[in-house]
Formats: sequence, structure tokens, C-alpha cells
Amino acid sequence: MTLDELVVFEKQFLSFITEQRHADSAHDVSHITRVVKVAKAMAQEERAELAIVVPAAWLHDCVSFPKSHPDRKKASTLAGDKAITFLESIGYPQVCFDAIHHAISAHSFSANIAPTTLEAKIVQDADRLDALGAVGVARCMLVSGSVHRSLYSIDDPFCDSRPVDDKQFSIDHFYSKLFNIAETLHTDSARIEGRKREAFMRDFLAQLKQEI
Repeated sequence: MTLDELVVFEKQFLSFITEQRHADSAHDVSHITRVVKVAKAMAQEERAELAIVVPAAWLHDCVSFPKSHPDRKKASTLAGDKAITFLESIGYPQVCFDAIHHAISAHSFSANIAPTTLEAKIVQDADRLDALGAVGVARCMLVSGSVHRSLYSIDDPFCDSRPVDDKQFSIDHFYSKLFNIAETLHTDSARIEGRKREAFMRDFLAQLKQEI
């Protein structure tokens, strides 16, 4: 597939994803467009197949559920199914379908599906990078607000002498999940960027500590 042909399909991907319901404002179209941008850059750097990475990145959240939804672990597989149905309807090359479905299914933390292809690793890396850095801080707060978490524990804001509890406190989520992401990234380019973004988040906590 040529880049010009892919660009034509991308317009249809954007139109389709804009019409879908999103679980929360941290998983909206702006999240998807950031993931696409990063996934494209990594695919070019890692010499991956853009015809797989690009549609998977655009469509990875075409089905999404709120954090408390009982079917949250199934969302990425359902998104893969829905994406393939859509791709069939617009005449996308069927030879790419299995790889696209796998990349979408494997992107999610909740699904716990290991990515087995370079393209799936790139889509997962791009999605996880969006949980780090300045955007990661903002998205954490958006989700925390939607589930009514407090910002931090008044008695021990930074989990110095208590168990981490990110069901109650937003800052705890940094320790339970966000600070572990960089080590889970697959590609060299993602790991470099992940460490930079994590450093920003640690600086954010240092500033917060001064302020409170």
C-alpha cells in the first residue's frame, strides 16, 4: 500500500472514530490522534509495516468501557472485532486483518495479551506513552475525577509508610502503575521517550510535595 492510499483511508478512520462513544475524556479523539502520531513515528524508525500500525492505532479504542465496567478486560478484543468489520466495509486489504486485530487486542493493560509482532508492540508502546509525561498527568486527573478519587492522602500523600491505594487517591496511581510503564515498553525509541516522560512526572510530584 502506498502512503497516498493510506492517507485516503486515514480520513475514513478519523470520521469513524469520531462517531464512536468513548469511555471518558482521557480516551477521546485527542488521545487517539496522539497515539497515531507517535505510532507512525515509531513505525518509521523501527521499519514496521505502516499498513498495519496506522489503522490499528486509529481504531484501538473504537470500543472502550469505563474503569468500573465488568467487561473492561474484553474491550480491546471487541475493538479488534469492530475494527475489522469497519475495515471490511471500506475495502481495506484483508491480508492485513489478522495483524491489525492482534495489534488492537494486545494494546490494553486490562486484556493482558502479549504483543507478538513488531506492529503490535509499537501500537502498545504508543498507547502506553500517552499515559506518561504532561499528558499522562492530565489524563490521570481526568480519570480520577470521573471515579471520584481524592488527589492524595492527607496523612501520607506519597505512600511513604502506607500501602498504595489508587482506588482512593490519584497520586497513588503514579506508584501503582504509571512509574512502571517505561520498563514495559518494547521498542528502543519508546523506552527513551518513556524515561523522559517519567522524569517529568517525578518532577511534578517533587513540585507538588513543596506546595502541600
